[in-house]
Amino acid sequence: MATQQEVFGGGIAVVTGSGSGIGEGLAHHLAERLGMTVVVADIDGAAAERVAGALGAPGRGVPYQVDVRDADRVAELARWVRAELGPVRLLVLNAGLEQFGYVWDTPVAQWERLVDVNINGVFTGVRAFLPSMIADEGRSHLLVMASIGSVVSVPLQAGYVMSKHAVLGLTECLHQEIGLVGADVSVAAVLPGAVESNIFSSAGGVEEGDVDAAERQRRAMLAVHERAITPAEAAETIMQQAAQGEFYIVTQPEMVLKAMADRATQLAGRRPPAPFRSRFAANASR
Repeated sequence: MATQQEVFGGGIAVVTGSGSGIGEGLAHHLAERLGMTVVVADIDGAAAERVAGALGAPGRGVPYQVDVRDADRVAELARWVRAELGPVRLLVLNAGLEQFGYVWDTPVAQWERLVDVNINGVFTGVRAFLPSMIADEGRSHLLVMASIGSVVSVPLQAGYVMSKHAVLGLTECLHQEIGLVGADVSVAAVLPGAVESNIFSSAGGVEEGDVDAAERQRRAMLAVHERAITPAEAAETIMQQAAQGEFYIVTQPEMVLKAMADRATQLAGRRPPAPFRSRFAANASR
């Protein structure tokens, strides 16, 4: 069985959203454990500089400020990496946002931003980098950050869940398309469970409507994070499974595989998501 070093050692990696959280953990793992040159791409230029400067040997981390919503800017990144550093061996499309609140309370601007980052940010990365990765000699790898949220439904987090369902579907189709053209590119979907990050504390809320409900959900998710694994632990698990050629990569098998199995059972049984009765229906029946 191939080791991480055999599959990924050396070469160029690009990780979007790597200024914090799982992305930062992956950047450290790729640079320090696998000896890769890592392009730390993030909308927060200062965070990209900080992480890149902490990646072991000088020059091992390369900061790049980029907004994944901007297709032209992402294309510029891809051209720059190829010209200045060389072919990309590993691309990790990780940038993502959270959002709390009832769908009907969610501000339009925040909904559109979430869709742009979580879904369109994957598209812009694929469109910018994949043609060259397909054309290059040698095997390359694409990891797309989905979530346990891509196989569950969660009230008051509909925007995030919807976006991650879309990301998983996109990645599954992309895997099939790579097979159709016979390219030597490995595509995988990463489904993390709870991993330490600022995704919940920095998530959008609502300005009108049931603000309290949105904040209660935020607090509930922050409590879940108290039992989260570290980004370093997540990175180790992710890259180990990637080296083994897994398509569905999970950070906490017991948690995530159960969610996947429960989802399959629910769909096969045509059962509505639980709880299937809203508080409005309950009130109306009294």
